[in-house]
Amino acid sequence: MDTPLSTIAVVGLGTMGTGIAEVLALAGREVIGIDISEAAARQAVTSLEASTARAVGRGRITEQERADALARFRTHDTLQAAADAELVIEVVPETYEIKQQVFRELDAVVSATAILATGTNALSVTRLAAESQHPERVLGLHFFNPAPAMKLVEVVSSVLTAPPAVEAVTRLARELGKEPVAVGDRPGFVADGLLFGYLNQAAAMYEANYASREDIDAAMKLGCGLPMGPLALLDLIGIDTARTVLEAMYSASHDRLHAPAPVLGQLSEAGLTGRKAGRGFYTYDAPGGQDVVPDALTPSPEAAAGTGREIASVGVAGSGTMASGIAEVFAKAGYTVVLAARGQEKADLAKARIAKSLERSVTKGRLTAEARDETLARITAAGSLDAFAEVDLAVEAVAEDLEVKQQLFATLDKVCRPGAVLATTTSSLPVIAIARATARPEDVIGMHFFNPAPAMKLVEVVRTVLTADDVHATVRAVCAKIRKHPVDCGDRAGFIVNALLFPYLNNAIKMVEEHYASLDDIDAAMKLGGGYPMGPFELLDVVGLDVSLAIEKVLHREFRDPGLAPAPLLEHLVAAGCLGRKTGRGFREYARR
Repeated sequence: MDTPLSTIAVVGLGTMGTGIAEVLALAGREVIGIDISEAAARQAVTSLEASTARAVGRGRITEQERADALARFRTHDTLQAAADAELVIEVVPETYEIKQQVFRELDAVVSATAILATGTNALSVTRLAAESQHPERVLGLHFFNPAPAMKLVEVVSSVLTAPPAVEAVTRLARELGKEPVAVGDRPGFVADGLLFGYLNQAAAMYEANYASREDIDAAMKLGCGLPMGPLALLDLIGIDTARTVLEAMYSASHDRLHAPAPVLGQLSEAGLTGRKAGRGFYTYDAPGGQDVVPDALTPSPEAAAGTGREIASVGVAGSGTMASGIAEVFAKAGYTVVLAARGQEKADLAKARIAKSLERSVTKGRLTAEARDETLARITAAGSLDAFAEVDLAVEAVAEDLEVKQQLFATLDKVCRPGAVLATTTSSLPVIAIARATARPEDVIGMHFFNPAPAMKLVEVVRTVLTADDVHATVRAVCAKIRKHPVDCGDRAGFIVNALLFPYLNNAIKMVEEHYASLDDIDAAMKLGGGYPMGPFELLDVVGLDVSLAIEKVLHREFRDPGLAPAPLLEHLVAAGCLGRKTGRGFREYARR
């Protein structure tokens, strides 16, 4: 096993196998491509020729390097061709029967020192290894799609895998320019283990008609900075593939969060498996296409429109970062803003924070000095909610405490004029419980901004069962004027973003509790394998572990799902006062400022 792995066989020349073959050939390896389908082999050669031609056109490789890579790739239709390979990577369909048959046949073909790797992302590597005559040389080598672009490779060991085999493929992954992460054998490994639970919950959210497919996807892209929304990603992965992965995960975990949402089975059985079929959650221009085309579920602009109330002045209650950010957003959009806090001094400090923010924008060339002065002039700092007497829209951005918010809304009910819209920015509390603190719950709505409000484009618009239609239309129109993207959702814990985000974060903590993978490996896996801007533990420390725990508790209390119970490690860290960056220590330690 202590070989340079210079000759490598790839069994299965679908999209993933072809991508892996390209990576290996460009890195100077002799690649033996094997597929029982001659058409698949021809397509693999065509794809490699096309992708390397694009690479030459973009200046990434020379014409000679392209020619050399193409010469190193040879295709065959039998496993006998793998006889001289030092490493065999199988990426055949995700079934035990097919993969086990491949491994049994390879045992009779390859040398005793050859390493056998499975590209599975859902099946047990241990079970596959047990079928081999030499289980010590079997491991998992999980590339991500598209293999030439994605940096992450999960190196999966079973209890039977010999360490030299792991060391050899880990070294190879680094030589290929990849970032290898060592993980144990469980369905989904790290990246898919976290990703597919999140995708499954998004599918279930859509199936429950809680939010539209467009709003679910927009919420996660704009609220979390993800490259794709979950439903669009399911279409890309293949809905049937996702269902297979989730079935494998559920069989191992028995966690209801991994039980495939029924809609995945319904779409799969109907042949609506995503992009490859031309239709899944969305409809595409052709099978294999990537351009979404309108269908019967595509919302029309007219359907979303409605007659709202006139809004000229806005009151923002609060003195923290969120309140000052929201006030800045409204003032920039031309609204007259009253920023009210508990006392004139706090209000003045909040306005001063806005002035600093605007000055930074001027310094960076994003705002003119004239626009800065005009924006600041539209904001009046007030030491009492009495200043909201004539505002058309009152937005609350105070502490995330139900009793505090209810008291504030009871005051707004008395102070604000009849017909004024009252909005709460809560991220996890029931809006109806806040609305019922007033005598006009039909005027109350959720308007959940994301932090920092001036930069984040998303606003979750949360209707209660009592919210009036014109109030909803008003807030959507206001979002358009302040250049935010509104997504509609009902009044339940977590709304869209937090209901999908925090179970994913909680599951990452459970992985660490179970000593399955390290903080660094999990963060790297999600950034490199999932395209996340931050790893889960980086994000938890930024959000604050106390805030995260509070949201987890709200979700668990509302949905009563055992899988949503906060991870004990999170509770222990909060109890110890390790709350993340703000205290200098959370999952990691930080330098005190």
